[in-house]
Amino acid sequence: MLVRQEIHEKLNIAFTPRTLEVVDDSEKHRGHAGYQEGGQSHFNVLIRSEAFENMSRLQKHRAVHNAIGPELVARIHALALDIDV
Repeated sequence: MLVRQEIHEKLNIAFTPRTLEVVDDSEKHRGHAGYQEGGQSHFNVLIRSEAFENMSRLQKHRAVHNAIGPELVARIHALALDIDV
């Protein structure tokens, strides 16, 4: 399974979002630090879920990282998060 799909699946299960987009942006980082041949190193996530209501920005980011899990986070060089209710 692609990393993008793993991220999408884990976030969908954890937050039941009304909007969820996971974009593999790795190719835009070719030649930069952390780039891996074949991609799957740089991701942009847009997620909207009621689960984030009353959370601070830091709590939202921690919740997403926890949902993705340390094993998957360790395989990702960059994860840009756009999180809201």
